[in-house]
Amino acid sequence: MSTAELVVLALGLGLLFGVAFTLLLRTAVDAGAAALDVQSTALPDGASAVIDALVEPAVVVDGSNTVLQATEGAVQMDLVHGRALAHLELDRLADEARSALEPRRADLALPRVPSGPRTLQVAAHAAPIDLGRVLLVVEDRSDAVRLEAMRRDFVANVSHELKTPIGAVSLLAEALDTAAEDPERVRRFAARLSAESARLGALVQEILAFTRLQDTDPLADARPVALDDVIAAAADRNRVAADAHSVAVVVGKRTGLHTRGDAAQLTTAVQNLVANAVAFAPPRTHVGIGLRARDGVVEIAVSDQGQGIPEEEQDRVFERFYRGDQSRTRQTGGSGLGLSIVKHVAENHGGDVRVWSRPGRGSTFTIRLPEEAVPVVQRPRRREKERT
Repeated sequence: MSTAELVVLALGLGLLFGVAFTLLLRTAVDAGAAALDVQSTALPDGASAVIDALVEPAVVVDGSNTVLQATEGAVQMDLVHGRALAHLELDRLADEARSALEPRRADLALPRVPSGPRTLQVAAHAAPIDLGRVLLVVEDRSDAVRLEAMRRDFVANVSHELKTPIGAVSLLAEALDTAAEDPERVRRFAARLSAESARLGALVQEILAFTRLQDTDPLADARPVALDDVIAAAADRNRVAADAHSVAVVVGKRTGLHTRGDAAQLTTAVQNLVANAVAFAPPRTHVGIGLRARDGVVEIAVSDQGQGIPEEEQDRVFERFYRGDQSRTRQTGGSGLGLSIVKHVAENHGGDVRVWSRPGRGSTFTIRLPEEAVPVVQRPRRREKERT
């Protein structure tokens, strides 16, 4: 039997005893009618205890859908406002179950606030207890629905993104075959084939990295992470590319700041920001990496002196596979996944990532993470040599 059915059975038994007790009181004491009317709208003690023990958010309403009892989960989910249900969809479902005298179920999209966007996805169950009262049990499926939508979008995006380099490799292979007698064309096509193969390999690697990030929880086995070491490692991994672009990578002084999480993931996130800055920075400029703490939050900022990002694109740069300026993307070979990985790592560590940019003035990407206070380990004092 389902949770709702078990609760209804318990409520039915409790109400049966309650009704019998009420009839005995009515035959014995007519003067207590007013008090009995009040008691008839209340639930028996045993039934109330059963509802309070439910893990799922639950609400009991009377014949006019006035709330008689609501669990803490229902209150936290904002399913009730005072003595009324907060959503018309739940009112309608309770009415349907009451009219049919049998349970009803519905998948509903509920606004988190009145007249707000529909972001709360729930599976609601309504079961009549008696001729008037109805039990509503609500299961929040928002995360499951969101993850399923993300998986569908991710597969669709990957399929689309892989078509371009795969198609290019196929066409270049055919061109090489037709240009077998022309060494110059062979060299040109071979160079383009090598570039497309490298792009395809990089894209596959970033897709695999993004998939691994989605499957792991960095806070499950979290440890204090020295952010100075994270920044140093990220900068070192981009030295060769920076030298090739005539871009200087400048790292601020060490701060001793820490956060809690996975050092490898955080290094990947900062490395992606630095690689992105180096790729879009003009020659003979510099990329700066700074670290500071403010109000319990550590901030890792990566700045460049590039062309900047138009304001209308700044809200989209963290989307998977989004690339604003296609001509610049072709030059840098970006896959559109680097900033998505940064956002995913930051959010998985309880933080976020922000961007400041002005056309012609460059960009600054800032990862914000909770600061971890690490106790200072006192070094043991050296024993003084005994005097002879």
